[in-house]
Amino acid sequence: MTKNAIVLGAGIVGVSTAIHLQRRGRQVTLIDRKDPGSETSFGNAGLIQREGVAPYGFPQQLGLLLRYVLNNEIDAHYHLSALPSQLAFLARYWWNSNARRHAVITRAYAPLIENSVAEHKDLIEASQAQALIRKDGWMKIFRTEATRDEALAEAALWQSEFGVTYDSLTSADIARIEPDITVRFAGGIRWRDPWSVLDPHALTAAYRRYFESLGGRFVTGDAASLGQFGAGWKIMTGEGPLEADDAVLALGPWAAVATRRLGYSFPLGVKRGYHMHYAAKGNAVLNNWVLDAERGYLLAPMNRGIRLTTGAEFATLDAPKTPVQLDRAEAVARTIFPLGGRLDPEPWMGARPCTPDMMPVIGKAPRHQGLWFAFGHAHHGLTLGPVTGRVLAELITGETPFIDIAAYSPQRFKPLRRGWREL
Repeated sequence: MTKNAIVLGAGIVGVSTAIHLQRRGRQVTLIDRKDPGSETSFGNAGLIQREGVAPYGFPQQLGLLLRYVLNNEIDAHYHLSALPSQLAFLARYWWNSNARRHAVITRAYAPLIENSVAEHKDLIEASQAQALIRKDGWMKIFRTEATRDEALAEAALWQSEFGVTYDSLTSADIARIEPDITVRFAGGIRWRDPWSVLDPHALTAAYRRYFESLGGRFVTGDAASLGQFGAGWKIMTGEGPLEADDAVLALGPWAAVATRRLGYSFPLGVKRGYHMHYAAKGNAVLNNWVLDAERGYLLAPMNRGIRLTTGAEFATLDAPKTPVQLDRAEAVARTIFPLGGRLDPEPWMGARPCTPDMMPVIGKAPRHQGLWFAFGHAHHGLTLGPVTGRVLAELITGETPFIDIAAYSPQRFKPLRRGWREL
């Protein structure tokens, strides 16, 4: 008999997992409170970051940490009221970001990144979403020679160890490639391997349509109603109760709440982020995805307009929006490129689910049969959705995952002392 599976969470990770399970003969129902791709997957830089082999670490330099204490930067902002609840996570994050430990984590993390473009390519072609994709990399530009040289040295190391490719850009190169950038930068890097997405929400929607063409279906429902039922799982949906042999939790920043109800204690932190779309003034054109590295914001020429994205905001998941980073970034961005008016009625805000060791949680729940986890992708949710979906589907269906996923096991975190309770 065909086994049934439910996937909770219809972001890029959940949709990709649903596709790969459906491909392998499971009858899959994708479940979310909102339409697929409407939460964290909606707002991001739109990059499939093949170059991103090293996860974003916590700053180690004392001078940089002191600068962030002032809480007036673009790339990082915090709610003072949220710090008590996040101190344990931040301390572990800082500890794991030490150079030696970060290098070990990078080597464990790299196999996911190394396969990110290839696994997206598979789904992009299957979903006929090629019109949403550009394959010409992205640019990181620097205001000082010292920062440029440090970044180029790191890029050379990554090229040697992980096979990423890049071009070193001079000031003249940047002026030629982006003639409407009005500031003379010291130089830059063009990463060649990444692909960029002209509309991340539309890409998730295309994957959803492909999933449905395979015989899968999407229904609305709430993960809070999930509970064990016999040898499987049961959840209430907009179409009534639904039973399945396997349940996948791909709930992004909401995974901590859902798993805690089942007796697990994952140290998930949240990095919130904002974006806004802008017109360009006159005939100005932004040709590339461009990161102003020393200021901490990115400009991306997307279908809706030029998307400006901010760095990380440390706040509780449900705290009201405080888009001060966006305002700071916009003020700086206007000095380097002729941005026109805002195109969105208000800033978009989303939340990235982060683990203190910077690696996602992918694998079987330690104490429940038929329960599987896929969350904690931090800044690389879009990048890692399809490769995560493939390796988890392989694991669920009894195949050997095509890469070693032991480093991402849920069992690396200690469970709650109290047991789970049947719901």
